[in-house]
Amino acid sequence: MGIEIAYWSVIAVLAALAIYAFVGWRRTKMDLSIYSATFVSVSRPRQIVAPNGKVVQSNSAFYELFGQVDKPIPDLLVAETRGDLEVREQIEMLDAKAKSGLEGYAEVRIPGRAEAGKGEDAGNGEVETQWRYVAAYPVKGWPGYVFWFVDDITLRRQMEQVINDQQNRFADLLENAPIGFYSVDGEGRFLFVNQMLAEWLGRTHAELESGTLRLHDILEDDGDFLPYSPFQDESVSKGEVTLKKRDGGKFVAFISQDVVPADERGGLCTRSVVRDLSSERAVARALERSEERFKSFFEKAPVGIALIDPKGCVTESNRAFRELLREPGNVHGLSLIELAVPDDRAAFQSALNDPQNTSRQTVLELGFHGGELVCTVYVTRMAGSGGETAGFIAHFIDTTEQKNLEEQFAQSQKMQAVGQLAGGIAHDFNNLLTAMIGFSDLLLLRHRPGDQSFADIMQIKQNANRAANLVRQLLAFSRQQTLQPRQLIITDILAELSHLLARLIGENIELKMIHGRDLGMVKADQGQLEQVVINLAVNARDAMVDGGALTIRTANVTVEEDKNYKGEVMPKGNYVAVEVEDTGCGIPREILDRIFDPFFSTKEVGAGTGLGLSTVYGIVKQTGGFIFVDSVVGRGTIFSLFLPHYVAGAETEAVASGGEAQVQKDLTGIGNVLLVEDEDAVRAFGSRALRNKGYTVLEANSGEQALEVLRDAAERIDLLITDVVMPRVDGPTLVKTVRESYPDLKVIFISGYTEDNFRQKLGEDERIHFLPKPFSLKQLAAKVKEVLGGELV
Repeated sequence: MGIEIAYWSVIAVLAALAIYAFVGWRRTKMDLSIYSATFVSVSRPRQIVAPNGKVVQSNSAFYELFGQVDKPIPDLLVAETRGDLEVREQIEMLDAKAKSGLEGYAEVRIPGRAEAGKGEDAGNGEVETQWRYVAAYPVKGWPGYVFWFVDDITLRRQMEQVINDQQNRFADLLENAPIGFYSVDGEGRFLFVNQMLAEWLGRTHAELESGTLRLHDILEDDGDFLPYSPFQDESVSKGEVTLKKRDGGKFVAFISQDVVPADERGGLCTRSVVRDLSSERAVARALERSEERFKSFFEKAPVGIALIDPKGCVTESNRAFRELLREPGNVHGLSLIELAVPDDRAAFQSALNDPQNTSRQTVLELGFHGGELVCTVYVTRMAGSGGETAGFIAHFIDTTEQKNLEEQFAQSQKMQAVGQLAGGIAHDFNNLLTAMIGFSDLLLLRHRPGDQSFADIMQIKQNANRAANLVRQLLAFSRQQTLQPRQLIITDILAELSHLLARLIGENIELKMIHGRDLGMVKADQGQLEQVVINLAVNARDAMVDGGALTIRTANVTVEEDKNYKGEVMPKGNYVAVEVEDTGCGIPREILDRIFDPFFSTKEVGAGTGLGLSTVYGIVKQTGGFIFVDSVVGRGTIFSLFLPHYVAGAETEAVASGGEAQVQKDLTGIGNVLLVEDEDAVRAFGSRALRNKGYTVLEANSGEQALEVLRDAAERIDLLITDVVMPRVDGPTLVKTVRESYPDLKVIFISGYTEDNFRQKLGEDERIHFLPKPFSLKQLAAKVKEVLGGELV
């Protein structure tokens, strides 16, 4: 029984052991299955490698990453890195540590194909660099076995690189931004200062962030502030402050800051932005100065400048423009096209609308104020942002005076040309008239009063004398007449003329004489000066058909500086002014500049020669004076004469050499006379006239022949009479040559030109005398007797 119980007890124990062993086996088998399933199901590459390097097991994620290969992870990673020595060393170290019972990990860089540049995969397309996380763990209870983990961390590393690059860029931006950044804690200690602010302060990061410097150490105003605030008022978060530099310098800055919690313990810090206002204000001041200079240049420019819109209306202008246009007030909105004279508006409008006026400058000549103002206008197009016409810049240059000067110059050239022509005509006419008058005198010697031919001859002589007066007017205009200047007092001349003037102008015109006191003396030809006043008075009378008043004023005038009147400059000095003013119809502006032209007349045909005012002009200019005219249509005209003061004793008065000789009882004489004249008629008359008076006359028709006659003359020549203007050897040249052999020879020049023409060549030689053409027989005989020293009885 006992044995039996013991047997069954053993059996029961064995059974229990068997059941336990079976259950344990089942559980172990089940655990191994779960582990295997779990190992295979992990989504990351996993592998167990035996001590001999053989692969025990790899999961499916391994094959997805490396392909269907049964190589250990260390070999595969070394292969992927193309045998990179650093990677190899990392893998071998992990393997050795795991086999020794220590776990480890590393991040391995797998270069891309383009980076590697060679190997099997080279040339098959660019593959980016990849990264692997590699970990090796020892398998407990299985010495030498290593459990390898591999994860693809390329995306993470790329994200880290992006974040790192962004942080670097942000740090660079923060450090080198053109504004300052700083942060201080609640005690004012600097937690951060960027590079720009450190440079402004002249300090280093280490110095500022060391904790020894605080915010208020760099503030100029050391008032009652919070430690972390640059402002006295706690509620203020932005404003201007003055910061101190390390070297003692200062600059004004604008600070904007926020105060934020620094940590969970209640600490504070600031986020502060600093803007240096010094450079900004310097730029602002420079810009303001530039704008002021531009406004000053624009406003004070000597030429008119206007900005105009595409329609031609003024949007902005300077002072010169407003003065030109006589618009002292606001000219904004004025139409320049409407301001221009009607004849110029179309050209101006066309210039604004010209499609070609996109890059070039258009130059126009425009008239304003009815033509009183003439401007050269330079129009330049201004383009908008889209290339369209935004407006124009117009520069206005007043060319009124220039136009007047051009017209006056042209008029002066015309007057000079006409004067030269008139002088040439007068010279030729004087030769003809000399012959006419002379031969008439010769005829009158044979035909006395009562003779049937006497009246006819006198008629010829009188008409020749009238022609001679007309020629004198031509010479007066051309300033080539012979004057007999004397010292004159204008008041005396006008007093003698007053009765004549009163009769000339008629009873329906009132004559007023207003004389200035202590008038200076002038030097002029009295007869010619009287002719000037008479001509002006007669013109005034003709302008006052229905009566009026003629006023003649005299006064001393001192011109302090050169006076420019319509292009003619009157030098400074002392003058006697004579004004002849009428209340007549006036002279229209369009003909005012032509009144001194010879043969120009507004009178009916036959009512005048047109030489009156031209003669006046010539006489005044030849006397050294000036004549100006001002006239208003419907109100009258003022002619102003300015004659220079003459200082008595400055020079010897000229002796009258023209005009009819004094009445003489005996004009005969004796002596040898050489008459040189290229005009046969004049020479024939002169030689006959002198022979009739008892002189021996030798003749020559040129300067060359005269020299031959002198050389061959049997007797001494007492007097040389020569024309001034001759071909080849003229009169002055002849006299100079003759004087070399006959220094005491007396000379009489005869000419239709003024005496000045040869006096300039020969100087003031008292042995040279002058007889102007035309001259009569008596004038010639008297002059010869006077020069040879004969007494007039």
